[in-house]
Amino acid sequence: MDTRDYGPEPYVTDIETLTIENPNYRTVKWTGSHLQMTVMSIAVGGEVGLEVHPDTDQFLRIEQGTAKVVMGPKKDDLSFEETAGEDFAIIVPAGTWHNILNVGEDELKLYALYAPPHHAHSTIQETYEIAMREEDD
Repeated sequence: MDTRDYGPEPYVTDIETLTIENPNYRTVKWTGSHLQMTVMSIAVGGEVGLEVHPDTDQFLRIEQGTAKVVMGPKKDDLSFEETAGEDFAIIVPAGTWHNILNVGEDELKLYALYAPPHHAHSTIQETYEIAMREEDD
């Protein structure tokens, strides 16, 4: 898989194929001044990880798998819960605590749009553990 970050140049791609073929937990594919696109692969039983982005709205779309989506106003108040599958969109408002858990039998494949960008240009995180270590740094 081509792991380049094409931003901020114009970019056209088959997003479904790109997302499904991504082997990494997270691969940043396009970073601009006001928007970023990543593709993600979450292992069976894995998760994105509980997080909040104070100044970033997020759009996610599931291309493969089944997820439990939890959100809420506080880390200990995740009062919103939904199950989502292929072709589902998830909108996470800035300042909302959220996590996406793979509750299916296959890898969960999704892409995310961040506005404004959240990750460093060209970020590639092969595993969840690497991503969490880098977030702590």
